[in-house]
Amino acid sequence: MADRSTQIHGFLNSAGWGTAALTPLAGDASSRRYFRLTRPGESAVLMDAPLGGGPVGPFVALSQHLLSLRLSAPQIIAEDQAIGFVLMEDLGDDLFSVVLDRTPELEFALYEAAAGLLAELHRHAPPADLPQLDAAELTQMGGLAFDWYGAAEDARKQAFLAELETVLTPLDSAAPVLAHRDFHIQNLLWLPARSGARQVGLLDFQDAFAGHPAYDLASLIRDARRAVPGPVGAAVWRRYLDLTGADEAGLQAAAALLGLQRNLRILGIFARLSRRDGKAGYLSYLPIVWAHIEADLAHPAAAALRPLWAGLLPPPDEAHRATLVPE
Repeated sequence: MADRSTQIHGFLNSAGWGTAALTPLAGDASSRRYFRLTRPGESAVLMDAPLGGGPVGPFVALSQHLLSLRLSAPQIIAEDQAIGFVLMEDLGDDLFSVVLDRTPELEFALYEAAAGLLAELHRHAPPADLPQLDAAELTQMGGLAFDWYGAAEDARKQAFLAELETVLTPLDSAAPVLAHRDFHIQNLLWLPARSGARQVGLLDFQDAFAGHPAYDLASLIRDARRAVPGPVGAAVWRRYLDLTGADEAGLQAAAALLGLQRNLRILGIFARLSRRDGKAGYLSYLPIVWAHIEADLAHPAAAALRPLWAGLLPPPDEAHRATLVPE
Protein backbone atom coordinates (compact mmCIF):
# COMPACT_ATOMS: atom_id res chain seq x y z
CA MET A 1 0.00 0.00 0.00
CA ALA A 2 1.34 3.43 -0.95
CA ASP A 3 2.37 5.73 1.89
CA ARG A 4 0.32 8.85 2.53
CA SER A 5 2.75 11.21 0.82
CA THR A 6 2.62 9.13 -2.37
CA GLN A 7 -1.19 9.09 -2.20
CA ILE A 8 -1.30 12.85 -1.79
CA HIS A 9 0.91 13.46 -4.81
CA GLY A 10 -1.06 10.96 -6.89
CA PHE A 11 -4.33 12.68 -5.98
CA LEU A 12 -2.96 16.15 -6.74
CA ASN A 13 -1.54 15.00 -10.07
CA SER A 14 -4.91 13.57 -11.07
CA ALA A 15 -6.60 16.85 -10.03
CA GLY A 16 -4.18 18.93 -12.11
CA TRP A 17 -2.41 20.42 -9.08
CA GLY A 18 0.66 18.20 -9.02
CA THR A 19 3.12 21.07 -9.54
CA ALA A 20 1.72 23.26 -6.73
CA ALA A 21 3.75 23.99 -3.60
CA LEU A 22 2.32 22.54 -0.37
CA THR A 23 2.38 24.42 2.94
CA PRO A 24 0.91 22.86 6.11
CA LEU A 25 -1.93 24.78 7.75
CA ALA A 26 -3.05 24.62 11.36
CA GLY A 27 -5.15 21.55 12.03
CA ASP A 28 -7.95 20.96 14.50
CA ALA A 29 -8.66 18.57 17.35
CA SER A 30 -9.12 15.65 14.96
CA SER A 31 -6.54 13.70 12.95
CA ARG A 32 -7.38 15.64 9.79
CA ARG A 33 -4.59 17.69 8.22
CA TYR A 34 -4.79 20.71 5.93
CA PHE A 35 -2.37 22.08 3.34
CA ARG A 36 -2.40 25.20 1.22
CA LEU A 37 -1.44 24.64 -2.40
CA THR A 38 -0.02 27.56 -4.32
CA ARG A 39 0.95 28.09 -7.92
CA PRO A 40 1.23 31.28 -9.95
CA GLY A 41 -1.97 33.28 -9.63
CA GLU A 42 -4.04 30.85 -7.57
CA SER A 43 -4.26 28.70 -4.48
CA ALA A 44 -6.36 25.90 -3.03
CA VAL A 45 -6.64 23.91 0.20
CA LEU A 46 -6.21 20.16 0.60
CA MET A 47 -8.01 18.31 3.38
CA ASP A 48 -6.27 15.06 4.27
CA ALA A 49 -8.57 12.83 6.33
CA PRO A 50 -6.93 9.40 6.63
CA LEU A 51 -8.58 6.46 8.32
CA GLY A 52 -9.65 7.72 11.73
CA GLY A 53 -10.10 11.29 10.57
CA GLY A 54 -13.74 10.74 9.64
CA PRO A 55 -15.24 10.25 6.17
CA VAL A 56 -15.04 13.21 3.80
CA GLY A 57 -18.38 12.48 2.12
CA PRO A 58 -20.42 14.52 4.64
CA PHE A 59 -18.12 17.52 4.15
CA VAL A 60 -18.53 17.36 0.37
CA ALA A 61 -22.31 16.96 0.56
CA LEU A 62 -22.73 19.75 3.11
CA SER A 63 -20.50 22.08 1.13
CA GLN A 64 -22.74 21.57 -1.88
CA HIS A 65 -25.83 22.17 0.27
CA LEU A 66 -24.48 25.39 1.79
CA LEU A 67 -23.40 26.67 -1.61
CA SER A 68 -26.90 25.96 -2.94
CA LEU A 69 -28.17 28.36 -0.25
CA ARG A 70 -25.70 30.98 -1.53
CA LEU A 71 -23.59 30.79 1.62
CA SER A 72 -19.79 30.88 1.72
CA ALA A 73 -18.65 27.28 2.00
CA PRO A 74 -15.58 26.25 -0.02
CA GLN A 75 -16.20 25.13 -3.58
CA ILE A 76 -15.03 21.53 -4.10
CA ILE A 77 -12.38 21.22 -6.82
CA ALA A 78 -11.68 17.48 -6.56
CA GLU A 79 -12.29 14.65 -4.14
CA ASP A 80 -11.35 11.07 -3.43
CA GLN A 81 -13.65 9.78 -0.72
CA ALA A 82 -12.16 6.29 -0.74
CA ILE A 83 -8.82 7.45 0.63
CA GLY A 84 -9.95 10.70 2.26
CA PHE A 85 -8.87 13.68 0.16
CA VAL A 86 -10.75 16.88 -0.67
CA LEU A 87 -9.26 19.68 -2.74
CA MET A 88 -11.25 22.86 -2.20
CA GLU A 89 -11.42 26.59 -2.72
CA ASP A 90 -9.05 28.64 -0.58
CA LEU A 91 -11.16 31.13 1.39
CA GLY A 92 -8.09 32.76 2.93
CA ASP A 93 -6.61 33.11 6.41
CA ASP A 94 -8.93 35.65 8.01
CA LEU A 95 -10.47 33.46 10.66
CA PHE A 96 -12.61 35.46 13.04
CA SER A 97 -10.09 34.63 15.79
CA VAL A 98 -7.26 36.11 13.70
CA VAL A 99 -9.23 39.22 12.74
CA LEU A 100 -10.22 39.84 16.36
CA ASP A 101 -6.58 39.68 17.46
CA ARG A 102 -5.60 42.08 14.70
CA THR A 103 -8.55 44.48 14.79
CA PRO A 104 -10.51 44.04 18.04
CA GLU A 105 -12.73 46.99 17.14
CA LEU A 106 -14.49 44.69 14.66
CA GLU A 107 -15.77 42.43 17.44
CA PHE A 108 -19.39 43.56 17.30
CA ALA A 109 -19.45 43.54 13.50
CA LEU A 110 -18.09 39.99 13.29
CA TYR A 111 -20.40 38.52 15.90
CA GLU A 112 -23.44 40.26 14.44
CA ALA A 113 -22.47 38.95 11.00
CA ALA A 114 -22.31 35.43 12.45
CA ALA A 115 -25.77 35.89 13.93
CA GLY A 116 -27.01 37.07 10.55
CA LEU A 117 -25.59 33.98 8.89
CA LEU A 118 -27.40 31.73 11.37
CA ALA A 119 -30.65 33.58 10.76
CA GLU A 120 -30.28 33.01 7.01
CA LEU A 121 -29.27 29.36 7.44
CA HIS A 122 -32.26 28.72 9.69
CA ARG A 123 -34.67 29.94 7.01
CA HIS A 124 -34.00 26.67 5.16
CA ALA A 125 -34.81 23.07 6.04
CA PRO A 126 -31.76 20.88 6.71
CA PRO A 127 -30.85 18.15 4.21
CA ALA A 128 -33.25 15.22 4.55
CA ASP A 129 -30.44 12.74 5.23
CA LEU A 130 -28.75 14.79 7.95
CA PRO A 131 -28.57 12.87 11.25
CA GLN A 132 -30.86 14.22 13.96
CA LEU A 133 -29.71 14.18 17.59
CA ASP A 134 -32.41 13.85 20.22
CA ALA A 135 -32.29 14.48 23.96
CA ALA A 136 -31.11 10.96 24.75
CA GLU A 137 -28.16 11.19 22.34
CA LEU A 138 -27.24 14.71 23.46
CA THR A 139 -27.29 13.57 27.08
CA GLN A 140 -25.04 10.63 26.30
CA MET A 141 -22.61 13.02 24.60
CA GLY A 142 -22.66 15.31 27.64
CA GLY A 143 -21.78 12.32 29.79
CA LEU A 144 -18.30 12.37 28.26
CA ALA A 145 -17.32 14.69 31.11
CA PHE A 146 -17.69 11.80 33.55
CA ASP A 147 -15.66 9.46 31.37
CA TRP A 148 -12.57 11.62 30.99
CA TYR A 149 -12.66 14.79 33.09
CA GLY A 150 -13.66 13.42 36.47
CA ALA A 151 -15.36 10.48 38.11
CA ALA A 152 -18.55 10.82 40.12
CA GLU A 153 -20.49 8.49 42.37
CA ASP A 154 -22.62 6.46 39.97
CA ALA A 155 -26.02 7.14 41.52
CA ARG A 156 -25.42 10.90 41.56
CA LYS A 157 -24.09 10.87 38.01
CA GLN A 158 -27.09 8.92 36.75
CA ALA A 159 -29.50 11.24 38.55
CA PHE A 160 -27.88 14.28 36.94
CA LEU A 161 -27.86 12.77 33.45
CA ALA A 162 -31.47 11.60 33.80
CA GLU A 163 -32.54 15.13 34.71
CA LEU A 164 -30.48 16.57 31.86
CA GLU A 165 -32.34 14.33 29.43
CA THR A 166 -35.64 15.36 30.99
CA VAL A 167 -35.03 19.09 30.50
CA LEU A 168 -33.66 18.58 26.98
CA THR A 169 -36.55 16.39 25.81
CA PRO A 170 -39.04 19.25 25.08
CA LEU A 171 -36.50 20.70 22.65
CA ASP A 172 -36.93 17.63 20.41
CA SER A 173 -40.26 19.03 19.21
CA ALA A 174 -38.73 22.15 17.63
CA ALA A 175 -38.53 22.28 13.84
CA PRO A 176 -34.93 21.22 13.13
CA VAL A 177 -32.34 23.31 11.32
CA LEU A 178 -28.84 22.53 10.15
CA ALA A 179 -26.66 22.80 13.26
CA HIS A 180 -22.99 23.26 12.38
CA ARG A 181 -22.02 21.75 15.77
CA ASP A 182 -18.75 23.74 16.12
CA PHE A 183 -19.94 27.23 15.22
CA HIS A 184 -17.24 29.40 16.79
CA ILE A 185 -14.64 31.96 15.77
CA GLN A 186 -11.98 29.45 14.76
CA ASN A 187 -14.31 27.92 12.16
CA LEU A 188 -15.60 31.20 10.70
CA LEU A 189 -13.82 33.36 8.11
CA TRP A 190 -14.30 37.07 7.53
CA LEU A 191 -14.94 37.82 3.85
CA PRO A 192 -15.82 41.54 3.82
CA ALA A 193 -15.64 41.81 0.02
CA ARG A 194 -18.77 39.66 -0.18
CA SER A 195 -22.26 40.80 0.80
CA GLY A 196 -24.88 39.80 3.36
CA ALA A 197 -24.59 36.37 4.93
CA ARG A 198 -21.85 35.50 2.40
CA GLN A 199 -19.43 37.70 4.38
CA VAL A 200 -19.04 34.78 6.78
CA GLY A 201 -17.09 31.80 5.45
CA LEU A 202 -17.84 28.38 6.92
CA LEU A 203 -15.30 25.66 7.75
CA ASP A 204 -15.24 22.31 9.60
CA PHE A 205 -18.94 21.58 9.15
CA GLN A 206 -18.66 17.87 8.38
CA ASP A 207 -20.18 16.89 11.76
CA ALA A 208 -23.34 18.96 11.28
CA PHE A 209 -26.67 17.53 12.42
CA ALA A 210 -30.35 18.42 12.35
CA GLY A 211 -31.04 20.12 15.65
CA HIS A 212 -32.52 23.00 17.58
CA PRO A 213 -31.93 26.56 16.28
CA ALA A 214 -30.39 27.52 19.63
CA TYR A 215 -27.53 25.00 19.35
CA ASP A 216 -25.21 27.09 17.19
CA LEU A 217 -26.17 30.29 19.01
CA ALA A 218 -24.99 28.62 22.22
CA SER A 219 -21.84 27.44 20.44
CA LEU A 220 -21.05 30.98 19.31
CA ILE A 221 -21.77 32.77 22.59
CA ARG A 222 -20.43 30.05 24.92
CA ASP A 223 -17.20 29.60 22.98
CA ALA A 224 -15.02 26.98 24.65
CA ARG A 225 -11.87 28.91 23.78
CA ARG A 226 -13.01 32.47 24.44
CA ALA A 227 -15.08 34.32 27.01
CA VAL A 228 -17.44 36.39 24.84
CA PRO A 229 -18.16 39.76 26.50
CA GLY A 230 -21.73 40.18 27.71
CA PRO A 231 -22.55 43.15 25.45
CA VAL A 232 -21.31 41.19 22.41
CA GLY A 233 -23.46 38.22 23.33
CA ALA A 234 -26.44 40.54 23.75
CA ALA A 235 -25.78 41.98 20.29
CA VAL A 236 -25.83 38.46 18.84
CA TRP A 237 -29.26 37.88 20.38
CA ARG A 238 -30.61 41.22 19.16
CA ARG A 239 -29.43 40.59 15.61
CA TYR A 240 -30.77 37.05 15.44
CA LEU A 241 -34.13 37.92 17.01
CA ASP A 242 -34.57 40.98 14.79
CA LEU A 243 -34.01 38.85 11.69
CA THR A 244 -36.08 35.84 12.72
CA GLY A 245 -38.80 37.08 15.06
CA ALA A 246 -38.13 34.02 17.25
CA ASP A 247 -39.47 33.80 20.80
CA GLU A 248 -36.69 35.30 22.90
CA ALA A 249 -37.44 33.63 26.23
CA GLY A 250 -37.86 30.16 24.71
CA LEU A 251 -34.76 30.45 22.56
CA GLN A 252 -32.57 31.68 25.42
CA ALA A 253 -33.79 28.88 27.68
CA ALA A 254 -32.98 26.35 24.97
CA ALA A 255 -29.54 27.93 24.46
CA ALA A 256 -28.78 27.64 28.18
CA LEU A 257 -29.65 23.93 28.23
CA LEU A 258 -27.87 23.15 24.97
CA GLY A 259 -24.89 25.26 26.01
CA LEU A 260 -24.71 23.24 29.22
CA GLN A 261 -24.86 19.94 27.33
CA ARG A 262 -22.30 21.13 24.81
CA ASN A 263 -19.77 22.33 27.36
CA LEU A 264 -20.09 19.18 29.46
CA ARG A 265 -19.15 17.27 26.32
CA ILE A 266 -16.27 19.65 25.60
CA LEU A 267 -15.03 19.26 29.18
CA GLY A 268 -14.71 15.55 28.44
CA ILE A 269 -13.23 16.05 24.97
CA PHE A 270 -10.51 18.44 26.14
CA ALA A 271 -9.63 16.13 29.04
CA ARG A 272 -9.50 13.17 26.62
CA LEU A 273 -7.26 15.09 24.22
CA SER A 274 -4.81 15.53 27.07
CA ARG A 275 -5.05 12.16 28.79
CA ARG A 276 -5.28 9.96 25.70
CA ASP A 277 -3.62 11.98 22.94
CA GLY A 278 -1.02 13.96 24.88
CA LYS A 279 -2.48 17.34 23.83
CA ALA A 280 -2.27 19.02 27.22
CA GLY A 281 -2.62 22.49 25.70
CA TYR A 282 -6.39 22.03 25.66
CA LEU A 283 -6.43 21.99 29.46
CA SER A 284 -5.86 25.75 29.48
CA TYR A 285 -9.41 26.19 28.17
CA LEU A 286 -11.07 24.21 30.97
CA PRO A 287 -11.68 27.24 33.25
CA ILE A 288 -13.60 28.97 30.43
CA VAL A 289 -15.62 25.81 29.74
CA TRP A 290 -16.38 25.45 33.45
CA ALA A 291 -17.50 29.09 33.68
CA HIS A 292 -19.89 28.52 30.76
CA ILE A 293 -21.35 25.46 32.50
CA GLU A 294 -21.98 27.41 35.69
CA ALA A 295 -23.44 30.37 33.78
CA ASP A 296 -25.92 28.14 31.99
CA LEU A 297 -26.81 26.31 35.21
CA ALA A 298 -27.80 29.72 36.62
CA HIS A 299 -30.59 30.04 34.01
CA PRO A 300 -34.08 29.26 35.37
CA ALA A 301 -34.46 26.52 32.74
CA ALA A 302 -31.70 24.59 34.51
CA ALA A 303 -33.06 25.02 38.04
CA ALA A 304 -33.71 21.30 38.55
CA LEU A 305 -30.10 20.50 37.60
CA ARG A 306 -28.38 22.88 40.01
CA PRO A 307 -28.71 20.83 43.22
CA LEU A 308 -27.68 17.68 41.33
CA TRP A 309 -24.56 19.40 39.98
CA ALA A 310 -23.30 20.77 43.31
CA GLY A 311 -20.03 19.01 44.11
CA LEU A 312 -20.54 16.41 41.38
CA LEU A 313 -17.26 17.13 39.59
CA PRO A 314 -14.15 18.98 40.78
CA PRO A 315 -13.54 22.47 39.37
CA PRO A 316 -10.63 22.77 36.92
CA ASP A 317 -8.17 24.33 39.31
CA GLU A 318 -4.46 23.81 38.87
CA ALA A 319 -4.43 20.70 41.05
CA HIS A 320 -7.18 18.94 39.10
CA ARG A 321 -5.77 19.93 35.72
CA ALA A 322 -2.48 18.32 36.79
CA THR A 323 -4.30 14.99 37.16
CA LEU A 324 -5.34 15.20 33.50
CA VAL A 325 -1.78 15.40 32.17
CA PRO A 326 -0.48 12.01 30.99
CA GLU A 327 2.56 10.72 32.82
